[in-house]
Amino acid sequence: MRAVTCRRYGPPGVLRIENLPPPSPGPREIRVRVRATTVTSADARIRGFRCPPIFWLPMRLALGLRRPRRLVPGMEFAGVVDAVGDAVTRFEPGDRVFGLAAAGAQAEWLTVAEDSAVAWAPAGLTDTEAAALPFGALSALVFLRDIAGVVPGERILVTGAAGAVGVFAVQLGRHLGAEVDGVCGAANTDLVRSLGAAGVQDRAQWDPRREARRYDVILDTVGAIDPLQGRRLLAPRGRHVLLSFGAAGIGWMLATAPWPGRRVLCGHAGGGAADLRFLRDLAQSGIIRPVIDRVLPLEAVVEAHRHVDAGHKRGALVLTLAAGGVG
Repeated sequence: MRAVTCRRYGPPGVLRIENLPPPSPGPREIRVRVRATTVTSADARIRGFRCPPIFWLPMRLALGLRRPRRLVPGMEFAGVVDAVGDAVTRFEPGDRVFGLAAAGAQAEWLTVAEDSAVAWAPAGLTDTEAAALPFGALSALVFLRDIAGVVPGERILVTGAAGAVGVFAVQLGRHLGAEVDGVCGAANTDLVRSLGAAGVQDRAQWDPRREARRYDVILDTVGAIDPLQGRRLLAPRGRHVLLSFGAAGIGWMLATAPWPGRRVLCGHAGGGAADLRFLRDLAQSGIIRPVIDRVLPLEAVVEAHRHVDAGHKRGALVLTLAAGGVG
């Protein structure tokens, strides 16, 4: 099978397209014929091994000390089940599915556990659109609902509102009953407004030190607001939620945790099959929709990573795979 491989950490040029043996599903696994996958900011960070110094050692132990432990990168996928293990009960060959894997999605075939973050694909969405949903939507859902604890009537500020997480944070914030404002590049203000943002600020012109509005939640997807600056933007019991953080963010979280007032929160975006099914239903109902920056063939993976590294991606960058036989 054709697959993207990453045999060492480094710039986009370390990636290759290689022919590998297709995987066989274990007893409780399904094998998916991948039709679409993506290149996320997390994929790019893992490839280049970019992380805050405080996480360097644990991340190296988890991902591979001298080289990536998982040869084939990629997390998001959409495709068709073509084989199942003997103990699988939820899926059968021919099912259209989508989901989020730890790695391995940038290949013609992928095996995942049937009880992992995989679900039947949303009706009415193409494979390209379905693949653009799991990473950003699951992250936005977990950070807003579980970490920030958003309730109806609150006001949310989303930085990086046109990014993979931001586009879903705007939509899901509205769905949770909040009023949402966004900060993004000037070229994306109309997009963010079309997703339901009440107010949209051009990041090049916006100065948080001069912002008069107060927010119950700041969802900082890109590290745009220093926690000290963020405090003056928060309502008395506001929460500044950091998606990207290092030692300073952890310090702020620990320092503000004992008090009932303004808090800094950090966390990890998990999300499993139940959350994925919830998001699928929202997508089928038209409540949320994926945003796709561009669609490229799998062979253009190096170009895709360069585009993600540039930091101007809006929504998802999707890689497509042509149909073919096992081999």
